[in-house]
Amino acid sequence: MECGPVLPDSLVLEIFLRLPHDAVLRAGLTCRQWQAVSRDEFLWRELFYSYYRIPRSVPRHPSAVSWYREFKRLFDCIPCVEVQTLREHSDQVLHLAFSHRGHRFSSCSKDCTVKLWDTERPDGNISLVHSASMRPFNWGYTQFSQFNPDDSLLLVSGVYLGPHHSSSGEIAVISMENYTLLSRVRNKPYDVFGCWLNETHLISGNLHWIGNMTSCSVLWLNKAFQNVESENVNVVKRLFKIQNMNASTIRTVMVAHCRRHDSPDLLLDYEAQSQARRERGEQQHPHQPLLFDLGTSESDEEEEDEEERRRETGSHGLSCGRLAQPTISGLEHVFHVSSASRKNVGSRELQIEAHVAQMMGRAYTKAPDSNLIEPTESEEGEDKTYLLFTTGSLTYSPHQIGIKRIKPDQMTTSGPVLGEERSSEEFFDSLDHVIDIHGHIIGMGLSPDHRYLYVNSRAWPAGCVISDPMSPPPIAEEIDMHVIDLKTLREERRSLRAHRAFTPNDECFFIFLDVSRDFVASGAEDKHGYIWDRHYNICLARLAHDDVVNSVAFSPADQELLLSASDDSTVKVWRSPRMVRLAQASSCQPRPRGLLSSWLMRSSKNSALAGSVNGKP
Repeated sequence: MECGPVLPDSLVLEIFLRLPHDAVLRAGLTCRQWQAVSRDEFLWRELFYSYYRIPRSVPRHPSAVSWYREFKRLFDCIPCVEVQTLREHSDQVLHLAFSHRGHRFSSCSKDCTVKLWDTERPDGNISLVHSASMRPFNWGYTQFSQFNPDDSLLLVSGVYLGPHHSSSGEIAVISMENYTLLSRVRNKPYDVFGCWLNETHLISGNLHWIGNMTSCSVLWLNKAFQNVESENVNVVKRLFKIQNMNASTIRTVMVAHCRRHDSPDLLLDYEAQSQARRERGEQQHPHQPLLFDLGTSESDEEEEDEEERRRETGSHGLSCGRLAQPTISGLEHVFHVSSASRKNVGSRELQIEAHVAQMMGRAYTKAPDSNLIEPTESEEGEDKTYLLFTTGSLTYSPHQIGIKRIKPDQMTTSGPVLGEERSSEEFFDSLDHVIDIHGHIIGMGLSPDHRYLYVNSRAWPAGCVISDPMSPPPIAEEIDMHVIDLKTLREERRSLRAHRAFTPNDECFFIFLDVSRDFVASGAEDKHGYIWDRHYNICLARLAHDDVVNSVAFSPADQELLLSASDDSTVKVWRSPRMVRLAQASSCQPRPRGLLSSWLMRSSKNSALAGSVNGKP
């Protein structure tokens, strides 16, 4: 309707600046003048920064077209409305993984099953399509799964119950065509998890103890299945052999394909984003990222991870015939002690072992790849593949991220089983780069473009000194999420924080996180999942469960669909208010689709963080 004598636009704007955003939207329905003022860009810029509590030095998202639409994106497109609860698991659900197309996802659980789910039903609900128990293969439980790049195979990782409940695990490969088991691969320790390198090859681990606190991690490339026509071709090949010190081991392996580093989905460096603005003479906002460049330091040869140190003569390979792992005979005479004698070794002997291990590591370790950051001219523009994993140098708890480049000739199992020929002075492989997180790492996840690595960690006290590798520093209850640029190998921005954990070092467990184009999500021990915006570094939603949230997963096809898995034995399905509204509109009378209706729906359902964003009551 039209009003009588109108207030000046400047006065209406001044009034609107003192109102909350929902009141501004309601006021905009009064008349045309107020509606025009309620869409003012300056108004929504002020509402945006005040409501989300974002520092004004942070620029608007580079792809945003207006402040109003950006406010609406963060409010209306977050998957924070619970639409379905899946209760088919009978025990704690540990991990979730989507296929690359987003049409399927898998779930792993303490009930020792891996379940496959369909996300493309016409009614929008998710349904179970297959369940496989791994108990016939002597597994204790399934803990991790991953689809290969073309979604034709599923890697399932589990804890293998050996004769003495050792630290061994297994990896199973399942065909997505008929759900048959194609192969099984030994994996030690089990929290290496395993990962795909490409469509047909996967990476597993093995561990050899060569002293009380010293070991050797061997990473193997395995063919996912044995073709009848290639029975004489290797099904395994050794990738790397890395020395571990101070009771550490390599765990949590993942592969980053860095072919898209120069065209990322989202550039997190504010300076790079605002370079065009600086050229136009606009205000600059300096950013000082923290750079971890350990280069060729002594810690490059040292790995870390927590594990039981029982000696096991592990075999490795496929279920149709496993290959025995080579022993470290060249060094065993230096470090070999029986399991019984380890318990009686004094601190002096352990210090001597550590000193000798350092000397042997320097003498028998290959030099790191100097071209990791500065490529040669022949390598410019070449796709690079990096192996990432957690490790350490000071204690058994994982506090470092190791990076090792996988070269093109290492992508298949053809060639010698033990890899390239090496001299006796190159017994161990060095790490190309090490990033120290200064805390216990409990989760990692890659952005969809593989440009950024997100790391969950629980910090150590500032200035702490580790004198005993078996007694790491106490860890914080707050979980920090670090963001590392894999192109520059530096940490970007400040850590994300909102989620919490309570278990001590020796009971700490992995909490899986996931990254979409615009958001990052993580579980936590405080019975909630959390969603942050990657660009603004703000927490947008909390997702409630009845117990610890172990894993979250965005659909690669639609980041407004999120799954969360919990110790309460459920998988919850979350969709954005926008998608819920569209689903309702398709089945009944069309409804308004503006930001105001979204706010009303979220307030009435009380399902999102609305009202709790960034600690609001």
